[in-house]
Amino acid sequence: MFYREAGQFKTTYEADQAIFPIAQDRWAVAAFAAVAFLVVPFFIDDYWANAVLLPLLIYGMAALGLNILVGYCGQISLGTGGFMAVGAYATYKLMTAFPGLDMSIVVVLSGAITAGVGVVFGLPSLRIKGFYLAVATLAAQFFLVWLFNKFGWFYNYSATGQITAPERTIFGLALTGPNALPAVKYLFCLTFLTVFALVAKNLVRGRIGRNWMAIRDMDIAAELIGVRPLLTKLSAFAVSSFYIGMAGSLLFAVYLGAVEVGEVFGINVSFLVLFMVIIGGLGSIAGSFMGAAFLVLLPIFLKNFMVDGLGVLPTMAKHVEITLMGLLIIFFLIVEPHGLARLWQIAKEKLRMWPFPY
Repeated sequence: MFYREAGQFKTTYEADQAIFPIAQDRWAVAAFAAVAFLVVPFFIDDYWANAVLLPLLIYGMAALGLNILVGYCGQISLGTGGFMAVGAYATYKLMTAFPGLDMSIVVVLSGAITAGVGVVFGLPSLRIKGFYLAVATLAAQFFLVWLFNKFGWFYNYSATGQITAPERTIFGLALTGPNALPAVKYLFCLTFLTVFALVAKNLVRGRIGRNWMAIRDMDIAAELIGVRPLLTKLSAFAVSSFYIGMAGSLLFAVYLGAVEVGEVFGINVSFLVLFMVIIGGLGSIAGSFMGAAFLVLLPIFLKNFMVDGLGVLPTMAKHVEITLMGLLIIFFLIVEPHGLARLWQIAKEKLRMWPFPY
C-alpha cells in the first residue's frame, strides 16, 4: 500500500520531532500547498473567491484561534464575534490614521490589539471556569458590540455607523476596495493562514502548548508540578484573541470591505466558529480547518442541491441547514467527541496497517 512507514529511519532528534514525520504526509502537504499557491490563483474568479475560498480561509483562522483557547487550554469562550469586531475596528482606525502603513502590518497590529483586549476579558478565568466562564465571555461579546455601536469615535462619527475599508495595494496590486483583485485577496489571506498555522503548530508542540494542555486536563495537578495558571491561561487568551483579531481584520478589510458591527459580528458568528471547532475536533490544528471547510461548504451544497436542484424555497433550505447543523453537533458530541480530525486520524492508522486494519 502507498501509506507505509517501513524504511523511513530517523537519525536525528530534529527528524524525529518533525511536524510531518511520515514522508507521504510531507509530500501530500507540499503538493496541496503548491496547488493552493501556484495553481488556484490563475483560475479563481469572483464567485469562488467571495463564496468559497475567502470565507474558508478567514473562518479557518478564527476557528484556529478559538481552538487554541477551547481545545488546547480548555477555557470556554462565546465571545469570538466580539473579538473579531475588535480586530476589524482596530484595522479601520489604523488604516485611516496611518494611510501609508503596509496592510500586513495593519493585520498583525490589529491582532496584537485584540490580544490585549482578550487578556483583559480573560482575567475572570483565573477565578471561574466552565459554564460561568462561558457566561463571562458571552457578556464580553455583547459589551464589545454595544461599545462599537455607542461611541462614534470607533467609526469616525459616520452617519450610518458603518465602517468602510480604504483602498490599499500590495506590490502594486489592489488588495482592498472595489478594484481589489480576487487572486490578490486570496493569496494574501492564504499566506497569513499558512504562516500562522505553522506558528500555532509549533506553539502547541512546545512548552507553552504543553502548559495549556496540562491546565486543560487538570489545573490543580498542573499547578502542583509548576505550571503557573495565571500566565498559562492569560497566554492562551492572548494567542487565541490574536488569531481571532486577525481573522476579523481580514474579514472586514479584505473580504467584505464594509461592515456594521451588529450585523456582521453578532452572537451568531461566535456560535458558528464554536461549531466549527466542535465538528472539526477540539485540540487539533487540522480539525480547525476541517470544521471551517465543512460549515462553509455545507450552506453552498444545500443551496445547490435543494434550491437549484429540487426547487425548494431558500427559507426552507435555511431551516434545513440550521437543523442539520444542530444534529451534526449532537452526533459528534456523542459518537466522536474529537470530531472530523479524529476520523481522519483513524483512517490514516488503518491505511498504515493495511491489509490488516484493526
